[in-house]
Amino acid sequence: MKKTAILDINQFQQTGLEDFYVNTLEDHLITSHKDISLPHKHNFYLAILFTHGTGIHEIDFTVYDVKPGSLFFLNPGQTHHWELSADTKGYIFFHTQGFYNLYYTQNQINNFPFFYSMHSSPCIYLEGEKLEDITLLFKRILKENGRDEILKKHRIINLVQYVYIECTRIYARQNPVAALETHNSYYSKFLKLEELVNQNFIAEKSPAAYAEMMYITPKHLNRITQAVAGKTTSDIITDRVLLEAKKELILQQDDFAGISEMLGYEDYAYFSRLFKKKTGETPSEFLNRYMKE
Repeated sequence: MKKTAILDINQFQQTGLEDFYVNTLEDHLITSHKDISLPHKHNFYLAILFTHGTGIHEIDFTVYDVKPGSLFFLNPGQTHHWELSADTKGYIFFHTQGFYNLYYTQNQINNFPFFYSMHSSPCIYLEGEKLEDITLLFKRILKENGRDEILKKHRIINLVQYVYIECTRIYARQNPVAALETHNSYYSKFLKLEELVNQNFIAEKSPAAYAEMMYITPKHLNRITQAVAGKTTSDIITDRVLLEAKKELILQQDDFAGISEMLGYEDYAYFSRLFKKKTGETPSEFLNRYMKE
């Protein structure tokens, strides 16, 4: 079967630091993104600020509006693509986990709420003074990357960290659930659940089974998922299944029954009903709509 394209940071021309890339969005779209049209993944953390233009940005098949002040954060492995107006402008930077960990060994990057998990909203909307402040930080990162000065790496990583800190404060106001303290036991257990689901979602879809793997009761696990993501344990599992289903539908574009079986559903009719119940479309309707866009 075909696989979703995964872009490596080394595929992008870097003029500054190793494992780090920064550019204006308009130049990035012309030089680095012009031949990329299908949904794809990255193996790095990504931040994109739009200062001009409109459009849509689809992340893991959820559509977000693009407008001046839109700021997106993507985890490694998330699938995305966009449709943007010709006057789009802004800034973009991305880096590997190793680049960040080299300077912040005591602070995990997924402690920032927009990098928590696949269930975290990847978008905040800035305006007024906040937009000016964050735009200035992106400009400073771009400028520093083009300079040849001592302590250049230190300054850039500190500016990146400042972007993450300031945006965490804004994010927490726009996404109250994300204000949950990331070091508490609920957060760590939720991340463990996501890890287990990613490893086992094809073979195991029972919330009780995951609770047993984590040595807690199904009721307590459900309490954790509701507190962290506002969803049931069953929702978390089904979301992961359907995300994979959508990726496969786009890639394969046929053999719906084969995709169903690959995901652990021998009864395609049941899978199709589940897909429609959760998405509002049958697999064929989803594919037909998507391919017309």
